[in-house]
Amino acid sequence: TATEFKLLTVLMERSGRVQSRDRLLADVWGYENAIESRTVDIYVTRLRGKLGRAASHLETVRGFGYRMVETPAK
Repeated sequence: TATEFKLLTVLMERSGRVQSRDRLLADVWGYENAIESRTVDIYVTRLRGKLGRAASHLETVRGFGYRMVETPAK
């Protein structure tokens, strides 16, 4: 979807840097205020399903957010 593509683009542009859920909600969805939402997590799960083997490059940073990594952790 367009939103999944935007999320992937933001993560790739900021590769290696952890992006908080709040930052992603603001940059991808345009949410101004910090809200408690599982939106990012749901979209990341969908995106991983579509990325197949490349999904291992999308890393979860527990309790904070996500980042794209060049070399996935083993």
